Order: sequence, then structure tokens, then C-alpha cells
Amino acid sequence: MIKVYIVEDDPMVLDVNIGFLKRLPLFQLCGSAALGAEAVKEIQELKPDLVLLDMFLPDLSGMEVMKSIRERNIPTDVIMITAARDAQTIHDFFRLGAVDYLVKPFRFDRFKSALEAYEKMWNKLNASPNLKQEDIDEFKQMQGQAEYLPKGLSEKTLKQILLALKEQNEPVTSESLASVMGMARVTVRRYLEYLVQSKKIRVHIQYGSVGRPSHYYFI
Repeated sequence: MIKVYIVEDDPMVLDVNIGFLKRLPLFQLCGSAALGAEAVKEIQELKPDLVLLDMFLPDLSGMEVMKSIRERNIPTDVIMITAARDAQTIHDFFRLGAVDYLVKPFRFDRFKSALEAYEKMWNKLNASPNLKQEDIDEFKQMQGQAEYLPKGLSEKTLKQILLALKEQNEPVTSESLASVMGMARVTVRRYLEYLVQSKKIRVHIQYGSVGRPSHYYFI
């Protein structure tokens, strides 16, 4: 089990995060705090594997809590869960070693992908005292899998569409792929456009003499 400690002063948000955590079987809540000073003390005692840390707390800022954790050399990882979204704050937290940064409000899918990516990294780091370059490179891929999906897109459907596209012998239109998968063309095209924007697949646009151009998608 991966031990998790949550630092959050809003009781409703805390309840939501605990509820999300309970839906992930390999993670276990070991404690929580609404105050930064209390959090630092308990984190030092409990030594959780992962801390979910808010920025805005009644006494200390999340930045001060993070610096205190690092100054005390407490062996724990941190994922920020906060409404703070300015570039400097985000950059500062990553400099201090945050493994991910979730901006409130967020959906369960984003929370789940962040923790599942951390779980894979945690398992890899604890499986062997030495890692190969391939293992280290895999961490980048894990972080990429945790990226936020636009509202209305599902990670499960995204994987299904990617798999179906890989099975095609030549570039296909969204209409053709939708017919193969038994899904609505509009839905499939939304996912395909997202995959093109995120550079996971490519598209070839074929212009005819009349009418709209045809878009052919391929990997």
C-alpha cells in the first residue's frame, strides 16, 4: 500500500479528496491536517510515501510546508492540489520536486491519472536498487499519461480509439473509424482531433474539386 497524507483546510474539499483516494485500491490515507505546521510535524513522524498538498493554508503556505519537508530531508513525494495557477508558483514547486500539479477544480479522471502515474513510478523505484536508462526514460512516458484530458473526453475511450486506429492498414477518416467502432462520428472526430493536437497521431488533408476536404488519420 502507498501511504498518503493530505494537507487541506477546506473540509468539503478534504472529503472529496479522501473519497477519490478510496476509489484507488493501492493507496491508503495515513493522516490529514488543515494547518501547515501540524502537517510538517505529522509528515515527519508518519513518513508517508506521498503528500497531497494545498497552497493556501491558515498558518503557513503550501510553499513553506514544501520547503520544510525538503529542509528536514523527509523521504516523501508531493503532488500539489491547489487553486494557485500562476506560472512562477508552479515553476517554484517543480523546482522543489513536486511530481505533479493539479489545479482546482479537477475531475476524478485527472486525480486518478496522477496517482496511477505515481504508483507506476513508485513500484519501479522500489523494485530494484538500480535502474536502467530505459526505466528512467519510462518515467517521462508515465508523466505524459497523466496529462489532463479536455472536458468530455474519457481516457478509456481514448485508448479504444488509439487501438482501433493502430489496427487499420491505411489512413482512415473519422467516419470510417466510427463505423468500425460502432460510435458516433462526431465523438470519434473529437478524440482524433485531440490526438492530432497532442501529436500522438497525424492527419493528411485531401482536397477535392468540390465540397469539404477529407481528413485521413494515421499513426
